[in-house]
Amino acid sequence: MQHGIHPAYGPVVFRDRAAGHAFLTRSTATSDKTVEWEDGRTYPVIDVEISSVSHPFYTGTARVLDTAGRVERFERRYGKRAR
Repeated sequence: MQHGIHPAYGPVVFRDRAAGHAFLTRSTATSDKTVEWEDGRTYPVIDVEISSVSHPFYTGTARVLDTAGRVERFERRYGKRAR
């Protein structure tokens, strides 16, 4: 790995604003804002709108779309595919 061409890779806190959950991980992302973590150290914090804690797919509240109806509507509009 060449020195001086890669961004700094270090600990960063990502805070989910929707769920009020935060987690510490390593990233190249940086921020001017900081937060004191559970271990007493100060880390840069990045606020995100949604994470796996609040995303409907991961929480089990995702809605299933009617894909069969969409396919039938497409076939009515443009015709079936010739095989």
